[in-house]
Amino acid sequence: MQQVTDKADRLLLRALQDNARLTSGELAQVAHLSQSPTWRRVKQLEETGTIKGYHAALDRRALGYSVLAFVLIGIDHQNEASSQAFVQAVSEIPEVVQFHAISGQADFLVGLVARDLDHYSELLQRKLHRLPGVRQVQSHFSLQEFKGQMADLPVPLD
Repeated sequence: MQQVTDKADRLLLRALQDNARLTSGELAQVAHLSQSPTWRRVKQLEETGTIKGYHAALDRRALGYSVLAFVLIGIDHQNEASSQAFVQAVSEIPEVVQFHAISGQADFLVGLVARDLDHYSELLQRKLHRLPGVRQVQSHFSLQEFKGQMADLPVPLD
């Protein structure tokens, strides 16, 4: 991945992160460039992987998810096979919106959404506790969000 060091690229990235629907002309004004060089810079940022994609930021509450939980999970074994099985199983849970391997006492941090505490309890008992190799689960609930966006929110189809 290419290191972004140019001020114009940084201006473009900041503008796109705030509003990915800006036109090439609007981006050109932000970066103080003409439209063609601006378009080429954005394409290069996409090709190098600095820009991974464009997404709509959804409101979890509008989708019916009032609970946001951060769950620390410890697993029994940290070998490749058991870790891969765990990662695969967690990745298949639609309510999981963030998933990280971490350092410290726990092995993984899972961010997940639930409709309410009953739904969270069901996820905890029927899914999280039954994941391969789980030895410890510790839940922390978000009381108020200040910064950050949820990606990959499950959108109910019914």
